[in-house]
Amino acid sequence: MRVLVACEFSGVVRDAFAKRGHDAWSCDILPTEIPGNHIQGNVLNILNDGWDLMIAHPPCTHLSSSGARWFAAKRADGRQQQGVDFFMRLAEAPIPKTAIENPIGIMSRIYRKPDQIIQPWQFGHPESKATCLWLRGLPTLIPTKICDPVWHENLTAKGKKTAKNHNRPQVRWENQNKLPPSADRGKLRSITYQGIAEAFATQYTAFINSGMPVPEWENLFIGLDISRRNAIIDKYVQL
Repeated sequence: MRVLVACEFSGVVRDAFAKRGHDAWSCDILPTEIPGNHIQGNVLNILNDGWDLMIAHPPCTHLSSSGARWFAAKRADGRQQQGVDFFMRLAEAPIPKTAIENPIGIMSRIYRKPDQIIQPWQFGHPESKATCLWLRGLPTLIPTKICDPVWHENLTAKGKKTAKNHNRPQVRWENQNKLPPSADRGKLRSITYQGIAEAFATQYTAFINSGMPVPEWENLFIGLDISRRNAIIDKYVQL
């Protein structure tokens, strides 16, 4: 299967599919950070090149709700519309199976509600980063490893307990938004978590091997615990 990973320079998702035997390519305006099949350039120029499946990570800078305070300026100067237009070009790509990911933002209103919202802590990473998936011809992802939250005491900057709720520990997931300011912060935040990359590659390989339509595939997992779900996925991956 020919797989395109759009807007990826890290090679994480690309290599997860390559390990499953697919002809997987990443594409980004930046060079790849690790050796592998990579096209450096505008991904819009290669959407018609006969891909079977695409995982797309369009830039979210002008689309994410976390930047809502700057929306007025971005609408005024056209940056937000450029982001919307790019997203929609990927959504309308002539590729039969597509998954487009983005944080919670304006595309849920402008395009449509996402098919699924996933979290890293559902895939083995004790972190929080709500990520929307818009799917076409592909099933929703099955969580593979649920992480327990890490509890912290409510402390002041000087290490003292706060007056409010000082006896009540607080759950605090780590996440990429807490990265300190740096020249590479945007790049680091855009890298797909390894557990999610593996879920994309493993589960979509299993789904395609099964030959089932999406509803039938998703019905297989209703009422099952994670270990039984993973056993079914492993069975079809090996076909």
